[in-house]
Amino acid sequence: MNSIKVSKESGITTVTMSRGKVNAVNEAFVDELGAVFNDLASDADTKAVILTGDGKFFSFGFDIPELLNYPKNDFTRYLKKFSSMYTQMFLFQKPVIGAINGHATAGGCILALTCDFRIMVTGKAKIALNELNIGAAVFAGSVGMLKSAVGERNAEKVLLTGAMYTAEDAQRIGLVDSVTSEEKLMAEAKRIAEGFSQKNPDAFKTLKNLLRRPAADCFGRSEEDSILDFIEIWYSEPTQEVLKGVVINK
Repeated sequence: MNSIKVSKESGITTVTMSRGKVNAVNEAFVDELGAVFNDLASDADTKAVILTGDGKFFSFGFDIPELLNYPKNDFTRYLKKFSSMYTQMFLFQKPVIGAINGHATAGGCILALTCDFRIMVTGKAKIALNELNIGAAVFAGSVGMLKSAVGERNAEKVLLTGAMYTAEDAQRIGLVDSVTSEEKLMAEAKRIAEGFSQKNPDAFKTLKNLLRRPAADCFGRSEEDSILDFIEIWYSEPTQEVLKGVVINK
């Protein structure tokens, strides 16, 4: 695997996104991350998962420069894979702790939203669903997961302003659950994961399904249409002009 690192210790599996400097999401990244979570679902040694990133980014989101080279059919395939992956992660039957080590923007924020508990570093790191700022939309799943985390009104504020939230501001609206320093992040994430890992796994799975399945079923009914809308906006002339100006320091 090139983009994802996996380590295991005492029932806690740490999944680290490690693709360049910003952990930008391309098709190979989606395939790898989806495969990792598929394997962990049936791994008896994994009681809880920590999802984090290398460097100063949790994840930038889509690898826009790479994806701009995709013909529409290939881009559609990529988007459907991404949708399937985050839905799989949102419904993952074991506890997942998001250790947000740095910026989590757009698709990176979506990955964070799949987690059961999100802890974020203080300081310069920002979290946002800021697609509107580059003339893009989001999927129904992004909206559904965001509403589950922050409620309807705060979801409107997050999406329609494209605001970049500090850890403290994100905690105030429920976008993250707790904040800590960079030095303490992984120790705190492991402490939380250990607490979750001691819960009855069948009871946890049942409760998580009761909480999240209705939301997934709801956004699932609109997901395909929202992907088509996303594609139409992505390939529009105004949005393409903005996207062509996006530079990722890999």
